[in-house]
Amino acid sequence: MTALDHLVVAGETLGTSGLDAVLGVALSGGGEHARMGTHNRLLRLGTDAYLELIAIDPRATRPERPRWFGLDEPAMHAALAEGPRFIHWVARVESTVLPTLPFDVGVWEPFQRGDLSWKLTVRGDGALPAEGVVPSLICWSGAAHPPGRLPDAGVTLEALELEHPRAAEVQRQLDLLELAVRCRPAPSPRLTAHLRTPAGPRTLHSTGPIR
Repeated sequence: MTALDHLVVAGETLGTSGLDAVLGVALSGGGEHARMGTHNRLLRLGTDAYLELIAIDPRATRPERPRWFGLDEPAMHAALAEGPRFIHWVARVESTVLPTLPFDVGVWEPFQRGDLSWKLTVRGDGALPAEGVVPSLICWSGAAHPPGRLPDAGVTLEALELEHPRAAEVQRQLDLLELAVRCRPAPSPRLTAHLRTPAGPRTLHSTGPIR
């Protein structure tokens, strides 16, 4: 089974992202990713998905490789200087054995934080597959999963919309992964997440800062 695991929102920092104010709820503390020099905060979305706010950890040693999610790219730095941005999504798979895919999602790399253990596909250059529209893949070890330990803040994901100039190729990737998500053709790549929050509906776009 393959399903949406989490949405990725990047910020210049965790403390001044303004995401809490936009969503009307407080994100929970997450942790550090020493291998990637990043840290995060988390928000439960329904029962089996979550939102991750991720940023470069200023206290961490800079890794010798590019960080994940394109966080070292100058264009990403410029974009995040304007505010946090919805940049990517991650799909959960049950096995690391995958079919041949049209888009390179990288290789499986192991990670662990406390009793959470997982493998994630990471490209060697740190770039986002298909500008973030094609998901990275995650395979969790054991039953531990972030949504099960996060408080329910009353936020749910209503819909995820994908757009890309190479929509047919993106759709083939999604179909091979058996993901029930559609990609529409568009001049530029775009991600849109529709959230239901206690403060009302909120929409996150990848093409501009979250405000």
